[in-house]
Amino acid sequence: MGAVSAAAQDGAGLAVLDRLPGGFLDASAADLHRIIPSPTLIDLPGLNAAPLFVSILQHGNETTGLEAIQTILRRSPVLPRRLLLFVGNVAAAAQRVRTLDSQLDFNRAWPGTLAPDTPEARLMRQVTDFVAHQSPFAAIDIHNNTGRNPHYACLSALEPDVLNLARLFGRTMVYFDGPPGLQSAALSPFCPAVAVECGHTGDPTARAHAVEFIDAALSLTNFPARPPRPTDIDLLRTSAIVKVPAETSFSLDGAEAEIRFRADIDDLNFSETPAGTLFATLAPDSSPRLQVIGEDAGPEAQPWFTYGGGEIRLARDAIPAMLTLDPRAVRLDCLCYLMRRIDPEGGGGKPP
Repeated sequence: MGAVSAAAQDGAGLAVLDRLPGGFLDASAADLHRIIPSPTLIDLPGLNAAPLFVSILQHGNETTGLEAIQTILRRSPVLPRRLLLFVGNVAAAAQRVRTLDSQLDFNRAWPGTLAPDTPEARLMRQVTDFVAHQSPFAAIDIHNNTGRNPHYACLSALEPDVLNLARLFGRTMVYFDGPPGLQSAALSPFCPAVAVECGHTGDPTARAHAVEFIDAALSLTNFPARPPRPTDIDLLRTSAIVKVPAETSFSLDGAEAEIRFRADIDDLNFSETPAGTLFATLAPDSSPRLQVIGEDAGPEAQPWFTYGGGEIRLARDAIPAMLTLDPRAVRLDCLCYLMRRIDPEGGGGKPP
């Protein structure tokens, strides 16, 4: 194993290594805990001293980041830029799940989290402090998702360098105000920071896209002076997060439940979805409501959904994202995000 240059003193167990541990390049995500038993930062030298921070396995069942890093490090004995690699939830990866039942979601635990006193939040404060003191060039966070979504980048800021970093991944970008505790928001004060959604775990095209993106970020010497042209990107902003209340039963396959979502609901992802579109049907004599959180979801705002005739329908035009057919993902995170297109030059992400 690489030499330990620093270690956490609390239960989260962060270690900082100055070289790759033996066996890292060939380990599966499920076996990685045998090599790295806890969340770990690996500090690897490169020709350019300003480091690129890359995080992988914040969610234990999202393995594309690990596969991409292994591909790059197998073929590149000398990196063009120093790499700070954060290997996240190895305990969840061992169980092939997003997060353990006893844990706070790693990507809801960064500074700004609503649960600052948890072991996971203490861990992420340590990581943030360490990375901030290294004057990072940029920060990228690699994810997968379970629904049918295009590959896209997630932004917590709209500065030109952030947009240019995201453009290295692709033209589709989503600007998020929340939820609290995201890594990209925590790192944004120190460097351009984005998270990228690479489609389904295990998809070879997801790994290839992540490799291409990390390679491009490692090789970039500086960001262009101007942001990408508006015609070169498709920029969306989240307006609301939709959750199923914990006390409400639901199904995604037609099984009996208080809310029965349509079986093809993830076909709506990233589509222009008009008001009136059916989301779900309701059990007889049942009156559950979806929980809607966000800037356009306050008590005085126009409702996002209508409830009538045993159906839930969209009340406003919207562009959904992250709809999934995985009920565990819905419980652990959300049903979906509702978005709208924005102009990057329109002022802080507000509607043009």
